[in-house]
Amino acid sequence: MEKNKWIKRVCDILLANDGVTLEEADAPALYRAVSRATMAEIHPTWRKCRDKKKKRVGYLSAEFLLGRAIHSNLYNLGKLDKVKEWLGERGVDFTLFEEIEDAALGNGGLGRLAACYLESGATVGIPLDGYGIRYRYGLFRQTFVSGFQKEEADDWQRCGDPWSYRRESESVEVEFSDFTVRAVPYDTPVIGYGGKTVNTLRLWQSEEPRGFDFEAFDAMQTDRIAKSRMNCESITYALYPNDSTERGRLLRLRQEYFFTSATIQDIIRKHKREGLPIERLGEYITLQLNDTHPVFAVPEMIRLLMKEGLDFEAAFVIARSVFNFTNHTILGEALECWDMKRVRKLIPKIASILVRMQRRLERELPDGGLFLIKDGRVHMANVAIYAGSRVNGVAALHTEILKESTFRDWYAHYPERFLNVTNGVTPRRWLALCNPQLSDLITRRIGDGWQNDLERLRELGKFATDPETRAEFFRIKQEKKAELSAHIYKKEGILLPPEFIFDVQAKRLHEYKRQLLNAFSILYYYFRLKDGLEPDFKPTAFIFGAKAAPAYYMAKAIIKFIKSIAELVNNDEDVKDKMRVVFVTDYNVSYAEKIMPAADISEQISMAGMEASGTGNMKFMLNGTVTLGTMDGANVEICEEAGIENEYIFGATVDEVKRVKENYDPLAIYNADPELRRIVDTLDDGTFDDNGTGMLKALKGSLFGGWSKDHYLVLHDFRDYVRVKSKLIGDYGTDEFISKCIRNTASGGKFSSDRSILDYARDVWKI
Repeated sequence: MEKNKWIKRVCDILLANDGVTLEEADAPALYRAVSRATMAEIHPTWRKCRDKKKKRVGYLSAEFLLGRAIHSNLYNLGKLDKVKEWLGERGVDFTLFEEIEDAALGNGGLGRLAACYLESGATVGIPLDGYGIRYRYGLFRQTFVSGFQKEEADDWQRCGDPWSYRRESESVEVEFSDFTVRAVPYDTPVIGYGGKTVNTLRLWQSEEPRGFDFEAFDAMQTDRIAKSRMNCESITYALYPNDSTERGRLLRLRQEYFFTSATIQDIIRKHKREGLPIERLGEYITLQLNDTHPVFAVPEMIRLLMKEGLDFEAAFVIARSVFNFTNHTILGEALECWDMKRVRKLIPKIASILVRMQRRLERELPDGGLFLIKDGRVHMANVAIYAGSRVNGVAALHTEILKESTFRDWYAHYPERFLNVTNGVTPRRWLALCNPQLSDLITRRIGDGWQNDLERLRELGKFATDPETRAEFFRIKQEKKAELSAHIYKKEGILLPPEFIFDVQAKRLHEYKRQLLNAFSILYYYFRLKDGLEPDFKPTAFIFGAKAAPAYYMAKAIIKFIKSIAELVNNDEDVKDKMRVVFVTDYNVSYAEKIMPAADISEQISMAGMEASGTGNMKFMLNGTVTLGTMDGANVEICEEAGIENEYIFGATVDEVKRVKENYDPLAIYNADPELRRIVDTLDDGTFDDNGTGMLKALKGSLFGGWSKDHYLVLHDFRDYVRVKSKLIGDYGTDEFISKCIRNTASGGKFSSDRSILDYARDVWKI
């Protein structure tokens, strides 16, 4: 009966919406119908969860990198295998849904973390709702032309958006000094594992408030219509507009105020609709600011509370009871500051509130040396710390750096506000879904239930030296490598033999993440193979996945360098049986779901002290991959959980980095090491062609001069890196190596986002 009812619902939706039968439906039509059928099924639970009268948490983030929804939603409802079977009986192959692209409404770890947290909130029963922006286009679709990254529009809605509902009646208006824009909410269900809790992700879309201006059209004032529409709709066109221009900076400022104002208006309206006193707002809602992008929510709440009749001081105290702040970086470029002239120009009422907050701080701590506004710039992280209840870092090492360095003066005055909540990832998507073969092995060894109690993986540790388990684990890894190899060949046209070691670095492209160091190591092995110096080198495929921000020149230069290395290596008959290199195109969540289970080596090689946490390192770990990395971010805690002897650690520590930088001379290292000099010189000796752009020469220059001068110690750490990497490659395939891989999976329990959310609930949200 359940099957017949569900199939009928899907068929009815197909006929009504697309005029086709189940057998005639193409992938987009089938995707929409299955998604809508599932939405109808969960609606009663969703409504019940939404209407509960209890304290809720709002998670404000400029990014939500959700990935493909259909698999994870059906899995969490316990229907994935059933639906595959039911459709298969009707001749429909479920793999059709692979054609549906991700909703790339995020840039990397920040947005993927937000998605994991929403799913975990629903899984553990916390009323946690997300608030963000419904970008018309995703981050961008990455292509390569002659080895250079090119960006194309990511029209993620071209197959429809069946997982959201437009809530027209709950629209609000957001005022800028020059025009007003309408914020229309789209609600997406967030389904917890087991389907008992369904929370909400509310994304705001910007629109012209008056709709179509017929009077202006009738007067043929089409330019006026077009300009008004463009002003409004461009706010949510794309994630992170290029802020290298004044117009780009103003658009980014509009984005941040747009979604935070809409969210705070929405929250206060709901509170009043329930008949609750505004003074008790903090008893019913707590808001988590995911980095600095949503911090305009703080002065906006104060402004709106003052509109309700409260004085500034009362409004400030309420805001402090509501807001908490997660810091994700120590990079100055990411600790947002806004020119107060721009703030006054676009949102003068907010500028006024910020000035009053600064004066309050000066009265409270007249000799404290703390500030919100300095030299005409407002420091958004400082605003969040001052006007919030709690401030957290995202890994133990990162939080200590915040206390000791980045926010040292703030910590000295408000030590009780600072705490750590180490990041996590959802084990449903990043193990159970993407690696069913390993999941099945785990269940057969330790039983079911680990999917929402990941600490139970510890029980797997006792099988780390079991010959049968080791053999099956290795067989599964080879199977996942074969799957990835086939996918890469289909997408990239490059064949990676599954028997090769798969060495993977997949993350956002940034100089501090040191993809350049990895690239240098590939040339190190290449030249040594050519010179006959690596007779025992085990065949290795070096796999990269990353996107560079469109305006990030040096990151794009690194991509060009790696693509050039790939062309050199893959076309050299002398080394083709020993090395392959691939930089995958348009790395996203769905690509990651194939890469993580297949990796033998997880490259986590940022300079110590730079990576706040990382979450890719956790995904690799869960899938039984050893870490080749520095003692940075959550790598430190991975080593604590799995044992440092089960990872491959190299490079300067945080304390050593400080000492090295006091008298660092990269040129001396370059001159003293002929092998390294040969590698670095390929950037400008004609080995590679950058089409006359000068990009590769600039990359070399960054190692020796300018502000950078090898700022991220690529040359300093090179020798230790290749020493440890060579040991890892030599260890691969041994019984002890496979045991290390199993111990990594068995030690991954701490890194569940379920644990992270429960930490937030207990220590930050008090819920």
